Amino acid sequence: MLLNPANILLIKSHSMGIGDLLRSSAAWVALKKKWPQAKLHLLMLSKHAGYPSEELISEHDLLSSASFVTVKSGNPGMDGQKNLPLRRIFQALDEKLQAQPIDLVIDCEPYGIKTSLIARRMGRKKKAVTVGIAQFPLRKYFYDISAPSLPDYIKNRHLALPLDYTERDFVVLAPLDIAREGTRIGMKVSPQGLEWQQAHPVQKAPDGGKIVTLNIGCGTADALNKRPVIAALAQCVASLYERQGFTLWLSGAGFERDINEEFAAALQNALSQKNLRCEIIDWAGQCTLSQLTGLLACSDLVISTDSGPYHMAVALNVPTLCWFNFETIPSLHHEENVRNLILPTPAEFTDAALELLQPSGQA
Repeated sequence: MLLNPANILLIKSHSMGIGDLLRSSAAWVALKKKWPQAKLHLLMLSKHAGYPSEELISEHDLLSSASFVTVKSGNPGMDGQKNLPLRRIFQALDEKLQAQPIDLVIDCEPYGIKTSLIARRMGRKKKAVTVGIAQFPLRKYFYDISAPSLPDYIKNRHLALPLDYTERDFVVLAPLDIAREGTRIGMKVSPQGLEWQQAHPVQKAPDGGKIVTLNIGCGTADALNKRPVIAALAQCVASLYERQGFTLWLSGAGFERDINEEFAAALQNALSQKNLRCEIIDWAGQCTLSQLTGLLACSDLVISTDSGPYHMAVALNVPTLCWFNFETIPSLHHEENVRNLILPTPAEFTDAALELLQPSGQA
């Protein structure tokens, strides 16, 4: 079956997390490489409306549109959340996509019946070719073109488990002759990010002083185990500052300002023992996620925990050092300008950061 689609609908439902959504951007890059003129339209099934990541992804430079359809009642964390009737989901889909032409429907999800039904229905309504993953024997009958199951995909490509999250969206692209081939995730500074940069022009020191952005983050209850011990993090950043001076920017949500203040005090205390002091600017709560693209792109180095800004910095191609408290293989990015460290010592942290901050041969 020969394809030359003008409009491609991508169906996803796995997660509205920033990292999970940006992981898909490598597949978007590959799709645009195969069909440069095709417009990509994301359809995301979300558990509730109003995720902060909606605005960020809606502005992604590779997407012509992004639609978010709620599939559960109530709000996250509420007891008794129930799946909405399929007819209500179909109604919402019709309202959002009624005027949108679609030639190719790609169901990126390997599990569940909901996205299969949506793909089949959208294919019929739009007279579009449908592609999905034959995770189970009967699932292939929902699609015009079926991809191998996830285990077969892993086996055929000799990949290791757990599977890199970025690789997941390439499973469904296999029958379209689209392979990852090292494609990295990507994004550009958003329009709001560009406006933020214009409103906050960077004034670097005459000696070429660096800007290092630190995102401690992980302030929600389910992510606190990813947050570094503040004293240990301060010692590492102080060790780096002794070798390479910089202005430190702190990012984070408004409710993370307290942890930023705790860190700033710990860092200045560690530096005072060496008669040093670092200029620190705390941006916590002052940027939307979209504006944060502008802030991160101004940085010479981003240091982050395993959280949304980590994936954003990697997608923006900014040198990035990620602090892990434990091994998290699916979250790793294996790019030349990325370093992933598990509970690093100050020396390990400093060496890795300097590799990213200083050109080869000058460290």
